[in-house]
Amino acid sequence: MAWTLPEYRPEEVNAAGRALSAMAFPVSTLEGLGVLQVINNWRSAHAYPLNIFQMTLRNRARKIERAVIIAQREKRLDSIHRKLTAKTTMRMTQMQDIAGCRAVFEKLPSVYKLAALYKNTKDYHKYRNEKDYIHSPKPDGYRSYHLVYEYVGFEDKDVYSGLRVEIQIRTQLQHAWATAVEAVGIFTRQALKSNQGDEDWLRFFALMSSAIAAIEGTPCVPGTPDNKDEMVSQIAYLTDKLQARQMLRAYNTTLNTLGSKKDVKYFIVELDPDANQVTLRQYKAKESAAANQEYTDLESKIPEDSRKQVVLVSASDINALKRAYPNYFLDTALFYRLVERILKRDFPNPLPH
Repeated sequence: MAWTLPEYRPEEVNAAGRALSAMAFPVSTLEGLGVLQVINNWRSAHAYPLNIFQMTLRNRARKIERAVIIAQREKRLDSIHRKLTAKTTMRMTQMQDIAGCRAVFEKLPSVYKLAALYKNTKDYHKYRNEKDYIHSPKPDGYRSYHLVYEYVGFEDKDVYSGLRVEIQIRTQLQHAWATAVEAVGIFTRQALKSNQGDEDWLRFFALMSSAIAAIEGTPCVPGTPDNKDEMVSQIAYLTDKLQARQMLRAYNTTLNTLGSKKDVKYFIVELDPDANQVTLRQYKAKESAAANQEYTDLESKIPEDSRKQVVLVSASDINALKRAYPNYFLDTALFYRLVERILKRDFPNPLPH
């Protein structure tokens, strides 16, 4: 199988990251295209380590919940640019989520069972760090459990040693929240995922995260009420003000599929919100390098100020892909039902912060 090899030294990759952070996005200059060549090779080189970690994640997670959702993705170029711009001291080679795989469980205890399994199992890959954003949620409401590892390779795979992969473990409710944030961000042309944009939307999602925390029996988001009446009152006010119901249930997309349909390993998802259209390109496992090249080419063709998005992901089939990444299909149905449940006060009293 042809896997992309890293072609540049770490200092060259870091120099490209610094240059990218100083450029306007999307990049169009000759200098910028040279920078992107380095960045894209670095990103694509994560495909092999990511595949290894994803297989381990799948095997371990399915021992806990058979129907767990497993997926993997490489970070979008616009997200890399945004992160480097926001954190000017960050080196490209230290970015921990260039490659990420995810397990989505139905039950919260399953999240912690899997995290414990990782921490208690001897692994020759290098453990870097962990973040429990469930019991210590971010101020914007993001909640998930993160583990970061550094790949350790031997013989011909030593070239990938040092590349980092982030493992995200979350519940279906936490996943519905996170994907709704991304979808509404696409609808409204705001970087809500990066905690940027309309204050009312940001507050709405922080409150909804606290309501989910109440359902799951975990602490509320900092700065949100831990009084049920006040929480519902604020959510109801913002739901009406933002016309959130109408937005969350108004979008449907036309799906076009291209490529092989058997033994599919990778999908390129191309979302055009203005046309309400999603195009899927499908690739077999042995076509990893080709998928990464096509991904890079499609990203480079997105016009400035366009709402189009392209992402390269892996899932077992199209149905699993839709469950893992509903935001790329403008599907917020589960989150919509969750909002309705909260407004009906069908959830426990919140825990203190």
